[in-house]
Order: sequence, then C-alpha cells, then structure tokens
Amino acid sequence: AMVDRRSKYGTSAEAFETWKKHLVSLGYGYRLGTDLPGESRGFIPNAKFYNKIYGEGRWSANTIISVSIGQGEILATPMQIANLCATIANRGWFITPHVVKEIEDTVMPQDLIARRYPTIDARHFADVAEGMRMAVTGGTCRLAALPDIEVAGKTGTAQNPHGKDHSAFIGFAPYDNPKIAVCAYVENAGFGATYGVPIGSLVIEKYLTGKISDQRKYLEQRMLESNTIIYSGVKKH
Repeated sequence: AMVDRRSKYGTSAEAFETWKKHLVSLGYGYRLGTDLPGESRGFIPNAKFYNKIYGEGRWSANTIISVSIGQGEILATPMQIANLCATIANRGWFITPHVVKEIEDTVMPQDLIARRYPTIDARHFADVAEGMRMAVTGGTCRLAALPDIEVAGKTGTAQNPHGKDHSAFIGFAPYDNPKIAVCAYVENAGFGATYGVPIGSLVIEKYLTGKISDQRKYLEQRMLESNTIIYSGVKKH
C-alpha cells in the first residue's frame, strides 16, 4: 500500500501527504474556482489531522483504510466528482468548470479557460478510462449503454447511517473524443446502478442526441415516476 510504513515514501505521514497533494492537484480539498457563487471546498484530511487523532507515528494504512474505499473523512462535492470524470475523459487534464462561455468585448480570464494538469502521470488516466468503458460493456454500468455511442462509467454507493444509502454514478461519452462528463448523485436511492446510472445515462443521451431513444423511453418514465424520499429516514413531525 502507498501509505504503508514500508513504502518508498518513508513514514505513513509522508506517504499520505504525497497522496493528498495528488488529490489536491485533481481539484479536491479546495474550491475549483468556478464562476458561480457558493462553491464548497469539500475536505481532504492531511497527516496533521490523523496525528491529532491517533498520535504522531501511531497510524498507518490499516488505520485509515476507509479512505481508500471512498468513505472515511473525505468530503467531495458533485462538481469535484464531475470534474474528476472530465479529467479521466480527457486522459489527464481539465479546465476549471465554468458557466460563462464568453463575454462581449471582454477577454475571458485565463484561469477559467486554460488546461490544468494534475501531478498524476497521464498514462494512468487511460487505464481508468478503459476500466470505465468495461463497466458499461459488461459491469455494473450496463444500463448506461447507448446505441451507437460508446459510454464509459462508474457506479458508487455512499453509506448513509441515517437512512438508505446514496446512489452515485459518473460517466462520459463518447469514449474517444469525449463531449460530456456527468456526475449523478441521488440521496437515499440505494445502489448506484439503480438510480445514478439511469439518470446519468439519460442526461448523456439527451445532450449528445437531443432526444431519448424509443427503446429507452421506459427508463426515462421510470425515473420520472420514482420516489426516493420514502427511503430518506427523515422522521415525520
């Protein structure tokens, strides 16, 4: 494990700081800098955070193993997760998410239009993209498959101690020369394949083709008629 005491980075703390810096370069832990107000920064812990909890030199990979499976202390916004998907789709770079495309007689700020390159070698993104494509062709994202469009995706199920788990999905298309990256996060909707995948793939299809194909109309109708509030665990007053 990267954070193991025997790793090439020396101590678990030093290894974790290296990992954290890679995550920050992907746009996590701080505001991405979008042109919309109210953006949240999320949270990526550092070595000092765990030193305070467990004591310096008294924690290792096994202590914080929950971080590696997407739970634990990490907080990420849907925007940051969608941006990760765009980075994978681009095979190793992203542009700060923004709404305004151009302003008449004004030069767009460079920090909104320049490519940003994470500190992770681009070859790794190609491997992840291939895995996401395989998830659609024969894995948990099969429901995201579209006629004549190669979609890549990944499901997620976020644990929720207060009610039913949250359903998540990221996806992009087309696999080559991508045009759209999506993050679908549905509270209290269970497995990612149940609601996240259908909603995300419907957004992709509508964006790329302008319509929902006849063979997928049933899926659109199912999502429109679904009610996940009943699983929220919120008590009546």
